[in-house]
Amino acid sequence: MTHLQISELFYSIQGESTFAGYPCAFIRLADCNLRCSFCDARYTYDEKPVSTTIEDILSFTEEYPTALVEITGGEPLLQEGVYPLMEELLRAKRVVLLETNGSVSLAEVPDGVIKIMDLKCPDSGMSDKMDMDNLGHLSPADELKCVICSRNDYLWAVETIRRYLPGFQNGGSLKDSVTILFSPVTAKLAPELLAQWILEDQIPVRLQLQLHTILWPTKKRGV
Repeated sequence: MTHLQISELFYSIQGESTFAGYPCAFIRLADCNLRCSFCDARYTYDEKPVSTTIEDILSFTEEYPTALVEITGGEPLLQEGVYPLMEELLRAKRVVLLETNGSVSLAEVPDGVIKIMDLKCPDSGMSDKMDMDNLGHLSPADELKCVICSRNDYLWAVETIRRYLPGFQNGGSLKDSVTILFSPVTAKLAPELLAQWILEDQIPVRLQLQLHTILWPTKKRGV
């Protein structure tokens, strides 16, 4: 029987991505291979996880049959058991989101899973850990997220995306390319300043604010 190391299972409003605002059943796997400077989920590697069977995880998601299902972390692709879990969720006809830090290959992620990949910028301290081949595994159904702390992060993200995603050149096409999300670390970068840069440079990215931090500003987990 396959077990996964779980940090938490919870039901909330999706706070990020183009799916923000929808009810979502979250499966947060424990452990992470990165240590981002702005990490808001350190408990996934600081606290002892709970060993949970795939069957029990599926039973949790079945309590919310109309909700999205997101598998997140930590870094969920560090656990081999995540692949059969994704397959089972797809077989159950669920909309499955996978949030991944971009350092682990996406090659084996099942077709039908919507990949939301981080592209770690320099201020995260982890930009050199990225597997840039992963950009070739993204389709127009997937999303690429850049968490922005500074002007330097912003310029690096724009340059890197232009280098690795040719469709982004000269404005790109919102219809035919991966959705790109720029999300400010609000303690370090005012959202209105990031919005100004996006407008000035006329780049086809989506400004993202964390909806769950607006709805529940004092809650640090389970949202």
